[in-house]
Amino acid sequence: MTELSNAHQSKMFRFAITCFVSLFAIGLMATRGIRADVKLPSVLNSHMVLQRDMPIPVWGWAAAGEKVTITIGASSATATTDADGKWKVSLPAMQADGKTYSLKVVGNNTVTLEDILIGDVWVGSGQSNMEWQLRNTNGAAEAIDAAQYPEIRLFHVKKVQKKEPADDVEVTAHWAMCTPKSVPAFSGVLYYFGRKVHEEVDVPVGLINSSWGGSPIEPWTVTDKSSGGMYNGMIAPLQPFGVRGTIWYQGETNVIRKNGLAYFDKTKDLVEGWRKTWNSELPFYFVQIAPWSGAQYEAGQLPALWEAQTASLKLPRTGMAVTTDLVDNIADIHPRNKLDVGNRLARWALAKTYGMQDIVYSGPLFRSMKVDGKSIRIEFAHAAGGLKTRDNAPLSEFQVAGADGKFVDAEAKIDGQSVLVSSPEVAEPKNVRFGWHKLATPNLVNSEGLPASPFQTNNWQGGTGE
Repeated sequence: MTELSNAHQSKMFRFAITCFVSLFAIGLMATRGIRADVKLPSVLNSHMVLQRDMPIPVWGWAAAGEKVTITIGASSATATTDADGKWKVSLPAMQADGKTYSLKVVGNNTVTLEDILIGDVWVGSGQSNMEWQLRNTNGAAEAIDAAQYPEIRLFHVKKVQKKEPADDVEVTAHWAMCTPKSVPAFSGVLYYFGRKVHEEVDVPVGLINSSWGGSPIEPWTVTDKSSGGMYNGMIAPLQPFGVRGTIWYQGETNVIRKNGLAYFDKTKDLVEGWRKTWNSELPFYFVQIAPWSGAQYEAGQLPALWEAQTASLKLPRTGMAVTTDLVDNIADIHPRNKLDVGNRLARWALAKTYGMQDIVYSGPLFRSMKVDGKSIRIEFAHAAGGLKTRDNAPLSEFQVAGADGKFVDAEAKIDGQSVLVSSPEVAEPKNVRFGWHKLATPNLVNSEGLPASPFQTNNWQGGTGE
């Protein structure tokens, strides 16, 4: 009985060992198979647009030491993954030739991406006015019905913050052809911007929306010392995907935070940080936020941020779309006219990035002042074709002050490319301000109908973007 028992136990022990070894081998093979599979970041996917005229970065993951070969068209490159399983190659630049391409990545497995176009890629970021969906804008029904653009591709980054720069965005993100089905929930401003660029430049356009309603500028920023959670989760994973430039619509939260002129330094950090981490001198075109009557905007804070935004035009390759005339409801922080916002941003891109010399790309921006008797003469940039009012009424929202600093409503008259400002209450004028409060919707425009930006003449910090 004891011998049978010992034999039985020995048999059971050998069986258990065999099962354990088999299961361990299966698990090891499965683990190795997972590690060996070539994987690409979400932004590298079928239906994408690759940036033309620039080397094309392609990157991803596989098993450590694995050889990976990448091919698109007539170009091919090979990489060997590092100890962390990461690999990256740079393929030769391609031109926008109207053709559709496939990209193949071969390692332990094969990944094939289809329906790839070569064109220009633009990133749109910021807070709710950038995030604002096309279906919630003025004229949405007609715009959506007409949004059949096979050569415009859309990529929407899901909202997430990370403590460190992430390797990938949320995996549900993917490229989609622009259709009446795919566009309604996409950014209205970015869509209209991209549509205008596509129509005028006649190349495929890829649009990446990475925005978050209510966000201040700080979480989007990366410097040598730190990086914000939204940059880490929603911008860093896109890099080094090739892009032509960036549009930005943000600032309302920083008005509420009373950042004022300090917003210039924050914008400078944002622009320079993205350019450094993208290793590209990206054009950066932004929206000067609209007037709003909300109590959260304390007196003087919106004009101060406007000045900071205008000061950002001193940074190279930047541009600013003014929106003081696009307010349909002063009590709504989200103006619903996103068509004109997108088109005004596109004017800067068409003129500055694409070199279209005949494009008027900005409304009047304060250049200089000079006391002229009992008046002050204001000179403007972007007024070569002359000035006018958008409603054919007298000029509005000009004020003048003497040495006492007390501003009073002024009479303002257009004189060619300048404006003469005066008041019988101010015998010796010293300073002028224009549209300098949060409810201002002034009527001064240039010959193209683009509005003048608010300004004040006392130690003005703004640029002109020329």
